Amino acid sequence: MSHEASTTVLETPPLFLPRRKLLFTGRRAIAASALSSLVILGTIVAVFYLAPGGAAVRAFFFDPHQMWLSFKGDPAKSLSSIGSGILTNIWMFLVCEVMVLLFGLVIAWVRMTHSAVMFPFRVLSTIYTDVFRGIPILLVIFIVGYGLPALSLGPLSTQSPAVYGCISLTITYSAYVAEVYRAGITSVPNGQILAARSLGLTTGATMRRVILPQAVRNVIPPLLNDFISMQKDTALVSTLGAIEATRAAQIYASTEFNFSGYVVAALLFLALTIPLTRFTDHLMAKDRAKRLAAAR
Repeated sequence: MSHEASTTVLETPPLFLPRRKLLFTGRRAIAASALSSLVILGTIVAVFYLAPGGAAVRAFFFDPHQMWLSFKGDPAKSLSSIGSGILTNIWMFLVCEVMVLLFGLVIAWVRMTHSAVMFPFRVLSTIYTDVFRGIPILLVIFIVGYGLPALSLGPLSTQSPAVYGCISLTITYSAYVAEVYRAGITSVPNGQILAARSLGLTTGATMRRVILPQAVRNVIPPLLNDFISMQKDTALVSTLGAIEATRAAQIYASTEFNFSGYVVAALLFLALTIPLTRFTDHLMAKDRAKRLAAAR
């Protein structure tokens, strides 16, 4: 009996440990994590400053004066500013986001219809998603950016490179978002669909009032992840000559022979994507907590 009692004491779960010991364990974990973080950060700083080429890298990539000049631009030299270039990235992202949400939803709905009349459209939507999820987005930008002007279709062939970039991003990301929508729609329990139909709702009303609200709520985190990628991919439009942040940094580097503008552009993209990334993580954690609470 004494042996069993001693065994029970030794196997006491951490939840029932004395409060003082729990505090000590927590402080020790915090100290260990802080120490490891300092070691890693110190190693990075040491490599950056003690490497043979460290001084050259700091001068060419992290010169504060050059970073500020590249951000605000130099009208005397006709240099576009990275600060104004990032505005182009922002409006392209906002326009593409709206278009992708709408176009992707239409494609997903067409693929999930069962009407015989919609059969050719289902085939076309399937081919569309397969093709544009398989072609690299840079190639789509080249095809659209150089192909549409060559067709001589009036206003459609006389747009700016930024517009052609928006068209390319919308075409490509709509294929991805359509599959995200389709996954969300199929995740809605079939019992709810049958219940809606038993109440007399039509197919369209069932989709609008029952399926889509639940599907959209389920796919918000993956949608936001796609939009984070799209925000970064707006930089690829610079290949068509659009003056956005990356192109402005490239012009500054070729004129001033300093690459600090690239760092400024990278920091501006981080300022846009990191808050959206953290918001996505928050939504995912909130959704997970809600699902766990519902399962109990």
